[in-house]
Parts: sequence; C-alpha cells; structure tokens
Amino acid sequence: MSITTAMTSVPKAPSELIEAFRAASTSIISDNLSRLPGAVGLKPFHRGGAMAGCAFTVRTRPGDNLAIHQALELVGPGDVLVVDGGGDESRALVGEIMLNIAKYRGAAGYVIDGAIRDADALKENDFPIFARSAIHRGPYKSGPGEINVPVSIGGMVVAPGDIVIGDGDGVVAFSQAVAPKLLEAVKAQIEREANTLVAIREGRYKGSYGKS
Repeated sequence: MSITTAMTSVPKAPSELIEAFRAASTSIISDNLSRLPGAVGLKPFHRGGAMAGCAFTVRTRPGDNLAIHQALELVGPGDVLVVDGGGDESRALVGEIMLNIAKYRGAAGYVIDGAIRDADALKENDFPIFARSAIHRGPYKSGPGEINVPVSIGGMVVAPGDIVIGDGDGVVAFSQAVAPKLLEAVKAQIEREANTLVAIREGRYKGSYGKS
C-alpha cells in the first residue's frame, strides 16, 4: 500500500530556542499552556534525559511500520519522529535497530503512540524514546501511511514542525509561533518555584504555592 509524503522536511526552530526549552520541565511548560495539551499514556523507555526537537510526523496503520522506515530516509538533525500508531499495543513499531538508525540520522528522539520492543536494550540507551508499552511481537510492513501531516498522540494534536519536549513526566508539544512568549512565561514560573523552595527551606513559606 502507498505512503503519502506531504513534505520531505519540516521547518526548524532556532537551536537556542530548542535548548532553552530542553532545560524546562514538561510540567511547567504544560502549566503555561493552560494545562490543556500533552500526550496521555506515554512514558520514557530510554535510560534518561530530556528530549527537545521539532516534530517530523508519521501516521501509520496500527501495528505497521512501513511509513516509519520511509520517514527514516527523510528525517534530519533535530527532528523528533512523532508516530501516530493509533494507540495500538499489540505489535511493536520500533526496536533497537530503528532507534539506532534515527540516532545515526541525527534525529532528536521518538514519540510513539503505540508499542516498542527490545526494551532492555533501549533502557541502556540515552536516545530519547517515548511510547505506550513494550511487546515482543513485530510489526507488519505493508502500509499504508502518511508522513508530515497533523497527527494525534495520546489525545494531543501535533503538526509538522511543532516543538516537542519530553522528560520523565511525559511529552508535550506546541507550535513554534507561541514558543517565544511561552518561554518567557516558563522562565518566570521556574524563578517563582525556585524562590518558593528557598522560602520553604528557610522557614519563610506562607502558603503562596497553593494559590498559583
């Protein structure tokens, strides 16, 4: 079956903007997006560390990874492969070899609304990968699929080029258009929370956190 490619590359945000968000937690980013977006049901399967990059999206038939293989021929440095597998957990879409191909291409990580395999190997790797679960059963490779179209990941809509951030709490994505103003709000909250922690340690806390 055919794979439709809407675009072969995605617009990249400035690297300094991406790195600034990498230093922020997904919980604080989510707070400043009105606590509305964010993928539900995904968790990290790598050794640890934050993920930050721009979404290179894939929509595939549940349990089929042909479109992901094609996307791996197009993905570039800083791209996060965001795969809409329909939330199906009956077959793995990505394993150790496909992780290493993405890493070789310079990609920034995987976000998979579906399952992975080779979990023991993946948890020893620093390359970020987020998914619903792990299973030994391999995928079909017959398609169909779509590349670089809007996708839904755990209830979160992700468009090609969106900034994608992941950490131990999960994954959140947002458009590049809102990123500069969002970063200002995120930095302000980081400072407020740091001041709150100092106040707690010094015995000066007056209950302000419950009102934020």
